[in-house]
Amino acid sequence: MKLTIFGLTVSSSWGNGHATLWRGLIRALHAQGHEVVFVERDVPWYAEHRDLHDLPGGRLLLYRDWQDVLDQRDQLLDADAVMVTSYCPDAIAATQLIEAVAGGTRVFYDLDTPVTLAALAAQGSVDYYPSEGLGGFDLVLSYTGGPALDQLTALGARQVAPLYGHVDPDAHRPVAPVDVYRGDLSYLGTYAADRQPTLDRLFLQPAARAPDRRFVLGGSSYPADFGWQPNIWYMNHVAPPDHPGFFCSSRLTLNVTRADMAAMGWCPSGRLFEAAACGVPIVSDEWPGLDSFFAPEEEILIARTAEDTLAALERSDEELSRIARHARERVLAEHSSASRARDLVRLIEKPVSRASTPMTAAAA
Repeated sequence: MKLTIFGLTVSSSWGNGHATLWRGLIRALHAQGHEVVFVERDVPWYAEHRDLHDLPGGRLLLYRDWQDVLDQRDQLLDADAVMVTSYCPDAIAATQLIEAVAGGTRVFYDLDTPVTLAALAAQGSVDYYPSEGLGGFDLVLSYTGGPALDQLTALGARQVAPLYGHVDPDAHRPVAPVDVYRGDLSYLGTYAADRQPTLDRLFLQPAARAPDRRFVLGGSSYPADFGWQPNIWYMNHVAPPDHPGFFCSSRLTLNVTRADMAAMGWCPSGRLFEAAACGVPIVSDEWPGLDSFFAPEEEILIARTAEDTLAALERSDEELSRIARHARERVLAEHSSASRARDLVRLIEKPVSRASTPMTAAAA
């Protein structure tokens, strides 16, 4: 199969969660015998932080002007499937192009479904959705399952299915601790205002109440008034190759979900699978559907309050190691990039009916 993707970015992991997911998925698709072309607008903020120049297992097309895409449209649209994704800066132009020219399966993949649906409810439109709805696509994929699938159907999607996050276990695996990242509790994520109340409750408050413990935070765009404590060590942008070292240097790592994602549920972040694949015990905020991906207490710990985070830190190394081992086994069995690649190919080759889609609100 040849797949052409018009997406946000695969070349830069700075300030976004798309790039790492695409790298793992494209590598897995290539290993399974498929060809991928990723089409990305060359914008300054990603160019300044570009950490991938050649796409292993695929072809990367960086363009500065849409005419550059039109000049190559015959090669790009001569594919078994052509996909447009959320936050693609030229999503509307790409959608119009594939509706007019592409002969393969036309796919839309929303990697930001809760954010999209919240924006649609608040303002009636988003830059990457066609004004006439999703009916022009043969298949609509969603990073989020559960009730989000019903809402996408209401927006005109004819065939809809979840394609959840995943992890490449060759890129994310247990490694030796790195001294600069050592800590009792770590958190990895770009700053987001909607995550701040939960991060304050589950990370900043425990840090203030446990001054003898070391807390490590990695990610870009944190403000000076974030709420820093003397025992919080901050690492600006942690590049994907450094993620395993970051995770494996803490006894426990924290997962905090974006507010829209947590409210809608059935939307596991890529970081959740990355940490588990690295063999690190996870404590996470709670959201509907979490137990569909990891079993609480057996494969993951749940924190609702600062006390819950502190109690997790008090668990023995033996308990935490057992939880981490079970989570890693679950990820390798169900949530690898190779597994998602097989799901994607199956869905493109034979789109499922809405009635048979797993992880609906009723099924979950």
